[in-house]
Amino acid sequence: MTTFNFNKWNTILGWVAFAVALVTFTLTVEPTMSFWDCGEYIATSAKLMVGHPPGAPLYQMMGAFFAMFATSNENVAYMVNMMSVFSSAFTILFMFWSSTMLLKKIIASYTELNKDNSIVILGASFVGSLAFTFSDSFWYNAVEAEVYAMATLLIALLFWLGLKWEEDMNTPRGNRWLVLISLVVGLSFGVHFMALLAIPSIGFLYYFKNYKKITIKNFIVANIVIIAVLLFIFKLLLPYTLAFFGKTEIFMVNSLGLPFDSGSIFALLLIIGFFYLGLRLTKKKEQPFYNTILLCVLFVLIGFSTWMMLPIRANANTPINENKPSDAAEVLAYYNREQYGANPLFYGPQYTDTFAGLDEDNPYLDKAPNYERDYKTGKYVIVNNFKNAEQNTDDAHKAILPRMWSTDHVSNYINFSSPPEFRINPDYSEEAELTKIVSEFRNAYASKKIDNDGYVAFLKAYGEYLIIEKPSTWDNLRYMVEYQFGYMYGRYLLWNFVGRQNDIQGRYDNLDGNWLSGIKFIDELHLGSQTDLPSDTLNNKGRNVYFFIPFILGLIGFMYHAQRDLKSFYVLLALFLFTGLALKIYLNERPFEPRERDYALVGSFYVFAIWIGFGVYAIYEIIKEKIAPKIAAPIAIAATLLAAPIVMAAQNWDDHDRSDKYTAIAMAKAYLESCEPNAILYTIGDNDTFPLWYAQEIEGVRPDIKICCTSLLMTDWYIDQMKMKTYTSAGLPISFEHNQYVDGTRDYIIFSDQAKDSRWDIKDFMEFAKSEDPRTLVEMGSGQKVHFFPTNKVRIPVDKNAVIKNKVVDAKYNDSIVPFIDIDISGNAIYKNRIIMLDILNNNNWKRPIYFSPGSFADDDYLWMKDYLQLDGMVYKLVPIKTKYNEENYPDMGQIDADKMYNIVNKWTWGNGEKTTIYHDPETRKNSISSRTNLSRLMYQLIKEGKMDKAKKIIDMGITKFPLDYYGYYSTVEPFADGYYKVGEKQKARDLLTKLMGKYKENLKYYSTIKPVDQTYIGTDIATDIERYRSLLGVMKNNNDLEFYSKSRNEFNNYNKRFERFGREME
Repeated sequence: MTTFNFNKWNTILGWVAFAVALVTFTLTVEPTMSFWDCGEYIATSAKLMVGHPPGAPLYQMMGAFFAMFATSNENVAYMVNMMSVFSSAFTILFMFWSSTMLLKKIIASYTELNKDNSIVILGASFVGSLAFTFSDSFWYNAVEAEVYAMATLLIALLFWLGLKWEEDMNTPRGNRWLVLISLVVGLSFGVHFMALLAIPSIGFLYYFKNYKKITIKNFIVANIVIIAVLLFIFKLLLPYTLAFFGKTEIFMVNSLGLPFDSGSIFALLLIIGFFYLGLRLTKKKEQPFYNTILLCVLFVLIGFSTWMMLPIRANANTPINENKPSDAAEVLAYYNREQYGANPLFYGPQYTDTFAGLDEDNPYLDKAPNYERDYKTGKYVIVNNFKNAEQNTDDAHKAILPRMWSTDHVSNYINFSSPPEFRINPDYSEEAELTKIVSEFRNAYASKKIDNDGYVAFLKAYGEYLIIEKPSTWDNLRYMVEYQFGYMYGRYLLWNFVGRQNDIQGRYDNLDGNWLSGIKFIDELHLGSQTDLPSDTLNNKGRNVYFFIPFILGLIGFMYHAQRDLKSFYVLLALFLFTGLALKIYLNERPFEPRERDYALVGSFYVFAIWIGFGVYAIYEIIKEKIAPKIAAPIAIAATLLAAPIVMAAQNWDDHDRSDKYTAIAMAKAYLESCEPNAILYTIGDNDTFPLWYAQEIEGVRPDIKICCTSLLMTDWYIDQMKMKTYTSAGLPISFEHNQYVDGTRDYIIFSDQAKDSRWDIKDFMEFAKSEDPRTLVEMGSGQKVHFFPTNKVRIPVDKNAVIKNKVVDAKYNDSIVPFIDIDISGNAIYKNRIIMLDILNNNNWKRPIYFSPGSFADDDYLWMKDYLQLDGMVYKLVPIKTKYNEENYPDMGQIDADKMYNIVNKWTWGNGEKTTIYHDPETRKNSISSRTNLSRLMYQLIKEGKMDKAKKIIDMGITKFPLDYYGYYSTVEPFADGYYKVGEKQKARDLLTKLMGKYKENLKYYSTIKPVDQTYIGTDIATDIERYRSLLGVMKNNNDLEFYSKSRNEFNNYNKRFERFGREME
């Protein structure tokens, strides 16, 4: 060892690994925001605003620091994205050093360290670190503004600090590492809770260091204590600290008459005093153990103090101020994610309670009282009627470890287990008609005339007459293992180290989202035929194969580690399991989530990549038995470097390179620029809201528009914010006072049949909604009193003069303005967000243009006025002109002012989406559906008005801006072929139809190679492609291109004959 300076090369190679990662991620980072939460994170970071629970204040403050170096507003997103780049590069640095520390210790335990094995330790750790660098999920997180990159850094940092603590544990100042660990644990709460999952592995480092003799008893005790420490920090220390602040504040203000915030200040002084006296006493009495514990708890709280940013900024009333956690009680609710409801982990209801109703013995539960400040009285007052405010599900349908819990996913749960058994309630056993209905249903289901959706519909219809069994413990465990562990974890692990089929979200079939090795016979065993795959499948940039090599290396390293050092193996195994399977238990995922969830599991993949490095060393040990160690070392390192990380980098580069992609911001700008000045724009969810927030807040796009996310409009804090002016946009005209929509008040208003046939003017309707007259209340079974409406029929008078004055529609439509709009509100109740939207409509009187994003199909999202819309670019404008909505041809809603929309779309930017060199991610491709559809509708309107040149330009735009081979969704391209015919471009129509038919032919040819028994599982896909292919023939036929139709019909029929068992008609 005297001739080889291990520490020197360990430092150098660590920074080399860091540099490789930094360069890789810098070259591939997205230059602006991405879809999903990224727009919100960038906006709330750069301006230190309050994002969605459970918050990421440290991440946001660091983001604000990075944003300071932006050279322009447009560069802010890039700089915040670079924070993920640097976080990920530092993750690789600490990973390398942790790997070398572990591997060196393992090898030293059974052989002497020398130059040869020291070089392999470094080389093996380098290979493992680069394998993680180029892994799918980690790379995905590294190039966008999300919390997971920094959370992974904290996991890597905590584990490295744990190893350093283990080295110095019994030295005089060894516990300084533990205090630093405690600080980082506290800081991790300001990024993402998943970093806490490194705590158990650190606990096992302590256990194995201090207990030389391992017994079953002390091993079990150690596991219990370590998990208890994790739960203490996560579920007790911080929540109860926040609760202590909140209860002290309320007590001192309400009981002692002190001013607001005095209780919080007093609680802080008490905590400071407690730690001061505790540390002083334990030092004086020479009790280092208790002194260290107190220091650790103190430093966790110091790290957690980053959360002070939330109430500070919430009280500043920032434009984005989600949940407004302005005091200790609100911060606690924010921490507990109360906005998202309950997700039962260890005991709770299952999906069958949707059929069972309320618990017979205890049908209602109290909610937590909601305190708000009353500045008139100087007291905290309870603003919600919390007694019996919550329904209690039937205890008979509750279970330990309820995995199948969501009542919104019943059919999918049944697909994973079996339908719930049921029998006729004895109270109705003599009902002959009911017995006959049940018998007929059982026979129909057994003969497969009714599917699982029909089964669920039957239980909902007749549930009150039946006794329905809850899923068994075995059903829950099987679902947990098969779906939550297998599909939502094992599949992701194999994605990262075996290969990935494509970038399309999996739905538990063989076509999308599966792992793929690149070894044909294995893939065919796993996925069925891999012959005659469609070009779209082969060319999907998310199709990456590693031939099992990284995975096999990881398994070799796993076995080598377990064989050589069982103690450190268990340490790594704990980190692997807690950041993997344990996290799956905590998340309790449903089938199916809105998107793939692999990005949250990178901590587990981090451990597996360390084992890849160990696998490299194990291979070296095998090789050196055959050849000289000096030769074996470079062979093992070079071969595995080429076979694993380099192959992974080559395969993954194209679908992780976002360096020239601006499609998300282009979409956001298209939405905003489609609106008229001073507009109100209603959005629905993440992807039609967060990008718009970013565009407004950071790049200053259209600050005159008031963006209103209707899903958040259910909350009192958001309604408060919507009433406020932001930038140049006035607040929304909401006439309700805060106490009339505070949480628990008018969450919904039910309908009675007192005046069910009468139609009320909207002004009277809203006055009735705001009324505090006891006669507008009805008592529910719980004793709660809720507001009611005597009718669900509303008339909205149209002030034609106001419409014309405010130029709501072009003057050419003035004669078509209707005198009133009648709406029939569906359902048994109307929810708070729709009440507020109707109030805005009532008070607006056409002064500000109102728009709806196209993100939903539901009638209520458009206030039951789908017949009164005008498509303006990407959004629908509310207009007092009736255009009958065709339900069979969604989204063919509303009229089109062709000249206006033509001007709008010609101003759109495309974010390089028209380039074939960028990566068109799934969300970019999905957004092409709306863009293409809206362009095709404009095309038809221009053709109808005889404006053929403009129509041609729109067709060309729809084709060139969304290259056919890169966007998919071919049914949205079909109208352009029809348009080509209608503008006299017959050959272009034929060329486009030929390309589209080629896509369906490829799919059908591939389907025909699949075994008939397996075709059943993809029957919907087969039938869909057949009918879309047929639809292309209809385009030819309808445009009288009979020659081309006749030729194409024969080909179609030949393909259709391959699937005669599906009974599709021939042409």
